[in-house]
Amino acid sequence: MSTIQSNLPDQEHSQQTTTFDDSDSRADDMRDRLNGWVEDLADLTDEAQASEQFQRWLDVQSKFHDYSARNTLLIKMQCPEATRVAGYNTWKNEFDRYVQEGESAIWIWAPIITNKCPGCGNSPSYHENTDCEYDETDPDEWSRGLVGFRPASVFDISQTEGKPLPELETETYGDPAGLVEDLLAATDEIGIDAQLVDSDEWDHGAAKGVCSRRSVTTTNPVVEVKHQDNRAAVASVLIHEFAHAQLHFDVGDDTVRDKREVEAEAVAYIVSRHFGLDPDNSAFYLAAWDGEAAETLRNRLDRISSTAADLIDAVGEN
Repeated sequence: MSTIQSNLPDQEHSQQTTTFDDSDSRADDMRDRLNGWVEDLADLTDEAQASEQFQRWLDVQSKFHDYSARNTLLIKMQCPEATRVAGYNTWKNEFDRYVQEGESAIWIWAPIITNKCPGCGNSPSYHENTDCEYDETDPDEWSRGLVGFRPASVFDISQTEGKPLPELETETYGDPAGLVEDLLAATDEIGIDAQLVDSDEWDHGAAKGVCSRRSVTTTNPVVEVKHQDNRAAVASVLIHEFAHAQLHFDVGDDTVRDKREVEAEAVAYIVSRHFGLDPDNSAFYLAAWDGEAAETLRNRLDRISSTAADLIDAVGEN
């Protein structure tokens, strides 16, 4: 895997590769490539191609829910077939696995945590080169915090050999019936009230689920989902409505309804795939996002990523 086919929209049929081998320019190259992917996606007029690129990102996001949107984009660009990544020492020390000779690293952004200036928010070394005049406390007494990001290398499990990995906890949630119960059990943590409603008591027409009111007792958004025999479908609808509750409950602008539906469906797809379901909403048509600036699209990807991660973590704790 020394060279890896790129999946950028404008390189769909090319032989160009995505690598970040030059250490001097690596950080800038990573930023440029990320910005280019989002800008290309925002500019695409070919609806099918745009949806395919979005689909591929969602598939990677379902495997790496605890990674940011930009890190899953980087993984997608460099190693689309990746299923689990970790640093060289993590593979060695925690899993007794070793990176095979000749394998190329997958580069992502890692947080830099160090003493942080209360005034300018920089590390001591950067603080010295700014105009910040904060000097009330010595840098050794500053609280630690996030001051930036640096390129860091990881490797996919396919690039390693050694002791087999233990079963992943998420595999225990592959049973759709169990997932429905786990979703309902997670509602307290995510601040949502939810209930399944029998078909003969359902009064929301053709909708399979709704989130349109607050509870008078808890003030939480209330999610109602119509009961059906297909438990996988029930789970998917619950996740979709949970996403609406998290992202859109207080948004009253009906003109952006289509945009909100794509976000909620994307969250449902990521979470469903993560827990071993095979959602039937596998085609994402992004016409609702036509004409949006790249920065707006980037914010949507971040919202989808973080909301899916929160739901996965909440369900996984039950």
